Amino acid sequence: MKHVFGPISSKRLGQSLGVDLLPSKSCTWNCIYCQLGRTKQFVSERSEFYPKEEIVEEILQAVEAQKGIDWITFVGSGETTLYKGIGWIVRELKRSTAIPVAVITNGSLLHLPEVREELLETDAVLPSLNAGSEALFDRIDRPAPGFTFQQHIEGLRRFRQEYSGKLWVEVMLIAGLNDTDEALADLADVLADIRPDTVHLVLPTRPAAEGSVSMPDGDRIRRAVFILSKAAPVVHPAKGEMELGSTENLLETVTRIAVRHPLQERELEAALGKLFPGGQPRVQEEMASMFSTGRFEKVCQGGELYWVIKS
Repeated sequence: MKHVFGPISSKRLGQSLGVDLLPSKSCTWNCIYCQLGRTKQFVSERSEFYPKEEIVEEILQAVEAQKGIDWITFVGSGETTLYKGIGWIVRELKRSTAIPVAVITNGSLLHLPEVREELLETDAVLPSLNAGSEALFDRIDRPAPGFTFQQHIEGLRRFRQEYSGKLWVEVMLIAGLNDTDEALADLADVLADIRPDTVHLVLPTRPAAEGSVSMPDGDRIRRAVFILSKAAPVVHPAKGEMELGSTENLLETVTRIAVRHPLQERELEAALGKLFPGGQPRVQEEMASMFSTGRFEKVCQGGELYWVIKS
């Protein structure tokens, strides 16, 4: 499959079937923490990058083949709402399956009325908000020319007014940048104006675009929860366990996931252990076989090894 990957388990979305609508990397921002690396060329114009009928067909095939999917989640190689026609895809899925639909987005295009309208039939939207000031917004998110902090906030605020689904704002917490009391207080003020249902704290656990990005310590995380809770309930989601589905086409399954984000080696080993219970030698054999294809390389982040696709 070209557009569908997973399902991957998470505390927020259970068994989530990922859908990638974009060629890599297509984004309006160049975030310092991005797990896909730097944005080499900004994409600001919306387009139907791939035939929407092809995407719907793949999703429904995956839904039929994979039992126990809790969410269909649009997330992938850049800014999801750059795909022009995401609303049509959502409507087609709603006609064909009862599985709820979520969209993970940086929120940069929510100032456009047509983008807000295309997302109205989704069950949950998870936009990013990493700063409560223009200076930090520019430093962390590094938007394309023409994308401003005030535009971003206004888009989020207007979407909240129009949207009746779950609005879960994601905050990437980065040590030494937006984890100070001052930065968190500014962020809480902005969140109070937007009025999301919940705030989801996210940590830069995977290899980031810039080597200077690091995780806050436990005290700073607890402080963030305390300060941001004044604006909305805060969720610090625990990482779920990855599921690989079956032993068929393991190499392609792992490749599809690694293309979208770095894959923790320990997480991969645990997922393979479920497919080959009691067979640690077989697990190591499978991992060695996949790695020997030359598709992957290993990088270290925070003391953990990750598999990434070779450039």
